[in-house]
Amino acid sequence: MNEAHLNKNQKRTSWVVILTAVTMVVEIYFGISSGSMALLADGIHMGSHVLAIGISWLAYVFVRKMSKKESYTGDSNKILSLSGYTSGLMLLIFAIVILVEAFDRFFHPHAINFKDAILVAVIGLIVNILSAVILHHDHEHSDHNIKAAYVHVLADALTSLAAIFGLTAALIWDIPFIDTIAAIISSFVIIKWSVGLLKDTGGVLLDVNKQEHHHSL
Repeated sequence: MNEAHLNKNQKRTSWVVILTAVTMVVEIYFGISSGSMALLADGIHMGSHVLAIGISWLAYVFVRKMSKKESYTGDSNKILSLSGYTSGLMLLIFAIVILVEAFDRFFHPHAINFKDAILVAVIGLIVNILSAVILHHDHEHSDHNIKAAYVHVLADALTSLAAIFGLTAALIWDIPFIDTIAAIISSFVIIKWSVGLLKDTGGVLLDVNKQEHHHSL
């Protein structure tokens, strides 16, 4: 990958790190000041996105720094794929946690503060749509790092959207488990995305594509 692409993708990820970090601080502040557990919990959850996208940003910084050294003979695509693989693992864990919590809600229903919960979901959706726009990439499929960051914010946008529909339906029809069903559906979609990402990045790390090409010769 050339310097221009690395520089462009590094800037994209840095903007998303800043955006999610600011959102995290604002949500934690207002969560504490207003006593809203929903806002506070989402603010803490935003910290995981700062970490995941931050790993992607650091990967670009490292690759750009190493590529300038004449002594470096490594494969920069593998470094970016390793970052993408790490992000994919975090995404998979995130989805499994949602799934476990959702099933737990079926047996141990919690009282929901719909006003705060919907507000948090809307904030999350807006932030993740902005992040997805920033990270959107064309014809750069070889860069699994930017793809991983993009999938990460898309996954969170999906959970926010599912929460908005689920919470609104639960509020209107007074059926709380609709929110839980929405969470389960979105977690299965995220698991599918994360497994696909792990396969793609794992293939690069293990030189699977090179091996297949070699056997076809």
